[in-house]
Amino acid sequence: MSSFRAADSELPDAEPQLRDSSALSRRAFTAAALATTALPLAVAVAGPASASAAATSHRTPKAPKAPKPPKLPPTPDFGPNVQVFDPSTPAATIQSAVDAAAAQQVPAEFGAGRFAFLFKPGSYTADIQLGYYTSVAGLGLSPDDVTINGEVRVEGQQQSDGSFNGLTNFWRSVENLAIVPTDGINWFAVSQAAPIRRVHVKGSLFLFPRQGGYTSGGFIADTVVDSQVINASQQQWLTRDSQVGSWSNAVWNQVFAGVIGAPEQSFPDPPYTTLPTSPKSREKPFLAVDAKGRWQVVVPKLRHNALGTTWNGGAPTAARTIAIDEFFIAKPSHSAHTINRALEDGKHLLFTPGVYQVDQTIRIKRAETVVLGIGFPTISPLHGVVPMSVAGTKGVRIAGLLFDAGAANSPVLLQIGDRRGGWSDAGDPTSVQDVFFRIGGAGAGRATTALVVDADDVLLDHVWAWRADHGTGVGWTVNTAETGVVVNGDRVQATGLFVEHFQKYNVVWNGEHGSTVMFQNELPYDPPNQAAYRHGRTLGWAAYKVDDYVKHHEGWGLGSYCFFNVDPTIHVSHSFEVPVTKGVVLHDVLTVSLNGDGVIDNVVNDYGGPAQGSATVPVNVLRYPPAAG
Repeated sequence: MSSFRAADSELPDAEPQLRDSSALSRRAFTAAALATTALPLAVAVAGPASASAAATSHRTPKAPKAPKPPKLPPTPDFGPNVQVFDPSTPAATIQSAVDAAAAQQVPAEFGAGRFAFLFKPGSYTADIQLGYYTSVAGLGLSPDDVTINGEVRVEGQQQSDGSFNGLTNFWRSVENLAIVPTDGINWFAVSQAAPIRRVHVKGSLFLFPRQGGYTSGGFIADTVVDSQVINASQQQWLTRDSQVGSWSNAVWNQVFAGVIGAPEQSFPDPPYTTLPTSPKSREKPFLAVDAKGRWQVVVPKLRHNALGTTWNGGAPTAARTIAIDEFFIAKPSHSAHTINRALEDGKHLLFTPGVYQVDQTIRIKRAETVVLGIGFPTISPLHGVVPMSVAGTKGVRIAGLLFDAGAANSPVLLQIGDRRGGWSDAGDPTSVQDVFFRIGGAGAGRATTALVVDADDVLLDHVWAWRADHGTGVGWTVNTAETGVVVNGDRVQATGLFVEHFQKYNVVWNGEHGSTVMFQNELPYDPPNQAAYRHGRTLGWAAYKVDDYVKHHEGWGLGSYCFFNVDPTIHVSHSFEVPVTKGVVLHDVLTVSLNGDGVIDNVVNDYGGPAQGSATVPVNVLRYPPAAG
C-alpha cells in the first residue's frame, strides 16, 4: 500500500445527487434504554364453591403458576475482547463500548488490541467508527435481521500537512447486517484488508474520506447498496455477487463480477472490468443465533455463475449449519498443542480476538473443518515454524485470520495441501477467505513465502499478502520475504488477490487452469539499487509470474505499480510474465509508475510499453496475447 496520491484520482466531475445532501456531518447518537417486555401474568378466577365442596374442604384453590419464559442457550465464552449486544442493551451502553474501542484502535496500526462487536437480531441506534483490528457483525441468518440506525464508518486519517487520506486504513470489517445511514450516506474510507460482506446499505456508500482524500482498497461481496456507491479516489476495487443502485466512477482498476447494477465493460476508458457473473464463488462462514437462541456457524454452499447476493429477495442463504458446541473456541492463552488436541478430537476452530504466539504448526487434517476468526485474531510463529497447514483434503474453510511473521524466518505462513497430492473436490473446494499476511511493520518479521497452495480446486477469496513498507522492523535486509503467493495446485481460482512488496516474484502460478479476478500489486519500494533487484538479464522481478510450462490460465483486471523511493532509477522489465500460448489469456491489464519513481518497461512480457514519468498515467493492455487483426 502506497502513501502516494494518484494524480488522476479525482472526484467525479458531476456532484452526485443524494438524499439530504446538505447534511453530511455525522451525528452523535443518544437514546433511552429500550423497555423490556414483561410476560403477562395468568390470573385464576375461582367460581362459587358448592355446598358439598364447602363441607368437605376449607382450602382455597391455588392459582396456576405463571408460565416461565423459555430458557435461552447461554452465550458462549468468547473472552474479554468480544461484546455481544441484544435489543434490550441500552443504546448508551453500546455507544460507550464502541467509542472506547475506537479511541484505542483508530491510531493503533500496529498495536495488540483486537475487538469484535456482535449484534443479535433486532434494531439498534449507534454511530460505530471502526479502528484497526475491529469487526462489527450481525448475528442474524439474513443481513436484514440486524439493523444499525446510524453508521458503521471508517474515517480518513489526518496527515502532517492537514490533508486526509485512508491509504493505510487496513484490517477492519463489517458483516451480516443492515445500515440505515442517518444522513443517507455511510462513509467507508478504507484500503486493503477491510472487507464489506453480507451488508445491506439502505442509502449510499462513500468509499473515500468525507474531508476528501485518497484511498486504495478494496473488497465488497454478497452486499446490496440501495442507492449510489461513490468510488471517488479509490484506485482499485473488487465487487462481486452483489447489487448496487449505481457506481460513480473509476480510477485505474475497478472490477465487478456477478453484480446487478454494475457499470458496463469499458476498460480502459473508464477502466471498468465487468464479468456478467462470478465463475465460481462461495461466501464466508459466519456466526448466527437462530430464533430459539441457539448459536451456530453458517457455512454457505458453492455457487456457479452467480449473479447478485445469496440472501436478497427473502430466500435464505443455501448453507449448512454447525452448532457452536462443535467448535473449540480458541483464546490467545491457548497453546498450539491445546488447539491441535481439539482438532484431533474432531472439533472445528473459532479463533477469538487476540495475538496467538504458536511454537508448533496448527494442523488442519480433517475434511470439512471450519476455521473461523472473529476480530482479526493474529497468528505469529515462534522459532520459524509454519504457523498453520491444511492437509490435502476437501471442503476446509479458512476465514478471518491474520498471519504475522515472526523474528525467525518461516518457510511459509499458511500451507494448503502438500506436494504429495491429496483428495480434492471441485464441488466442495477448500477456501481461504479474508485471510491476510504481514511480514514486518509490527516488528522485524521474516518469511520465505506467505501462502503456498499445493492442493487442487482451492478458492482464494480476498487475500492480502503484504511485506510492510512502513512501521517498525522494515528494510531490504530486515523484513525479508521472497514471494507472496505460490500456487502449485490445478483449477485454483482467486477473487481479490492483493500481493505487495515482495523481493522476488510477488505471485508464482505453476498450476493448470488457474484464474484470477482482480489482482492488485505494488512492487517493493526499497531495493537499494538495480544490482540488488534483477535476475540474469531480467531487470527486477515480475509481479505475476505464470510458469513457462502452463498451458491454460486466465486473468481479468490485473494491476501492478512501482514506487522505488530508495533508488528511483530502477527499471523492471515487465510486471506480468506469462507463456505465449493460446490457452493463457490476460484481460484488462495495467502498470503505473507512481510519481515517476522507477520505470516498468513493459506490461506483459515485452508488450505494452513503459510506465514512467511523474504524471502517474497507467499503461493499459486490453488483452494479452493481442487479439488477431
